[in-house]
Amino acid sequence: MGEIGFDKILLLLVIVLLLFGAKRLPEFGRSLGKGIREFKGSLSGVKDAISEPAPQDRVTEGPAATPSTTAGEPAKEPRRLIS
Repeated sequence: MGEIGFDKILLLLVIVLLLFGAKRLPEFGRSLGKGIREFKGSLSGVKDAISEPAPQDRVTEGPAATPSTTAGEPAKEPRRLIS
């Protein structure tokens, strides 16, 4: 496949202009911009959630959190959900 040059890009833009018309192109650009902004925002939200430190005071609830002792064994520390 050859390189994409100025003439091929210009031809593609003319075809898009003929198919959708001059009135619809700004709407497409606007919706594309909104989509890109929302995508970047969601990526930054995920990045922030991953990079923030996890709290160390959360402990599991239920039987795993209560120390079990048998004859001669010391009590075990509860397991943590997030390390």
